[in-house]
Amino acid sequence: MTKSRAGFYFVLPWVLGFAIFTIVPMLSAVYISMTDWSIVGNAGFIGIKNYKELFQSKDFYHSLWVTVRYAILAVPLTIITSLTISVLLSKNIRGVSVYRVIYYMPAIVSGVAVAVVFKWILDPANGLLNGFLQLFKIKGPNWLYDPDWVLPSYLIMAIWGAGGGILTYLAALKDVPKDLYESAEIDGANAFQKTLYITMPLISPIIFYNLVIGIISAFRKFTDAYILGGIGKEGDFYMVYLYDEAFSKYRMGYATALAWVLFVIILALTLFINITKKYWVHSN
Repeated sequence: MTKSRAGFYFVLPWVLGFAIFTIVPMLSAVYISMTDWSIVGNAGFIGIKNYKELFQSKDFYHSLWVTVRYAILAVPLTIITSLTISVLLSKNIRGVSVYRVIYYMPAIVSGVAVAVVFKWILDPANGLLNGFLQLFKIKGPNWLYDPDWVLPSYLIMAIWGAGGGILTYLAALKDVPKDLYESAEIDGANAFQKTLYITMPLISPIIFYNLVIGIISAFRKFTDAYILGGIGKEGDFYMVYLYDEAFSKYRMGYATALAWVLFVIILALTLFINITKKYWVHSN
């Protein structure tokens, strides 16, 4: 047996798995998106009618706007929060390992559990947050029951879960050579200059990674949005709209078209970020 044939046999299980569980489902999804299918029964082929209806739907544009608005604010907020926490936790202080566990814990808690807890925290009448504000004689807002406060409610949840990115930032910060800081101090650089010209460039690949992951996560926001909702349609994120079309209205063909549009949007954003990374991501 030749080496090339032996190598082919080694990779064959992966190739078959990729074809069966990825390529075939994707091609099937393309076909389903062009059908009128209610999950049960036969799927009737209708061409691109679902896509035409989709781009004429006010609900589609509203859910997309809710998601985009959230992503624009939540992604940079979580990156800044995670990075700030990581810088603080990178210091050699007593009990720092305990603090790292505390800040990382939100990342391992079930999304349903988080949503249930925040439903109580954000309760306008008996919630923990408004109770805390009441100590300072501040009347808390209605949060999820006020259209102007629905987005801030979800941003609070996003910041609370920002600790999920601290592991990658901590690893990147530990890899920054200490002699660079020492050289900068000899040249008279202050803390801000060291951060701007040494720390940020050297950890920019990790910032890039978390930026891409953050955008994907923001556009795929579902669990807490589905449980908590929001007054009117202010909590109707894209994935919630997709889920309702698929499993409440039983329009699987239309929902699959929504999924493909979301895929294209995320792919376009990811490609755009990859194109622009040469201007701000440091490479060795």
